[in-house]
Amino acid sequence: MRYCVFGAGAVGGSVAAALTEAGFPTDTIARGAHLKAMRENGLQIKRAHEAQKTVRVQVFTGEEYNRTPDVVFVCVKAYSLDSAIDFLKRVAKPGCVVIPLLNIFTTGETLQRELPNLLVTDGCIYIAASVEAPGVLAQQGDIFRIVYGVRNRKDDCPKLHKIAEDLKAAGITPVLTDHVRRDTLKKYAYTSPMASAGLYFDADAATFQKSGEPRECFCALMREIAALAKAMGAEFDIDIVKTNLSILDALTPDASTSMQRDIRAGKSSEMDGLIFTPVRLGRKYGVPTPTYEKIAKHFGFSE
Repeated sequence: MRYCVFGAGAVGGSVAAALTEAGFPTDTIARGAHLKAMRENGLQIKRAHEAQKTVRVQVFTGEEYNRTPDVVFVCVKAYSLDSAIDFLKRVAKPGCVVIPLLNIFTTGETLQRELPNLLVTDGCIYIAASVEAPGVLAQQGDIFRIVYGVRNRKDDCPKLHKIAEDLKAAGITPVLTDHVRRDTLKKYAYTSPMASAGLYFDADAATFQKSGEPRECFCALMREIAALAKAMGAEFDIDIVKTNLSILDALTPDASTSMQRDIRAGKSSEMDGLIFTPVRLGRKYGVPTPTYEKIAKHFGFSE
């Protein structure tokens, strides 16, 4: 199968490099200085205690790409989703599988509405990586897992299982789940509370690793997501607060969320999807979200 990775940042670049190294036909869509560096020097991968390596990924702009992919991983920030939709409408044919790997819950549903002729799963990724410089990715730790699945069992198909085989061959742990809403909400139950509390208190991990109001706020936000999950019929099968506190406490003290870094740099951010969406979901499902309401109002939410 031909893979296409739309977005070559820390997530997309890592996926494209792994698939390319494993020998799968893989096209990568990038732009700007990152695109130029990859074309000239390949994609540089840096990992602790390992020699830096170069992966010669096939890289294109979205406008010049004219191939027909079988599978597309969407790896952009939520504020760039419209560009991914326009791209997919142009290049993807019926039978193409689209797997979004964004931070925002409900992205799969959003894409499916816009792309009714394609199969769009829900999905998320677990990886610690960052863009260190144009064409250079730094990967930390060993976790590299992609969770994906269909919202309706009737949409299951052999191609989804072949993707799992290919991911495994590429060194990526595949989780083709029958409970995709629950399992993507688990990831959201960390990314959304951490981004929301981190921005509200303008604090990095060190602040949340000790007792106090910021840590309690983080816990309250997680409990609100857990209540939403239950109301949505996707109740967690783990203690999400305990699980996510262990993740938080293992971070380096200076760790922050990508939304915080984007806002500090004056860039567009995923505030709507990470802070405002839980408020909307709470109202939709009749679940009180007072902590999210307070933070959302602080940042101008007025719906």
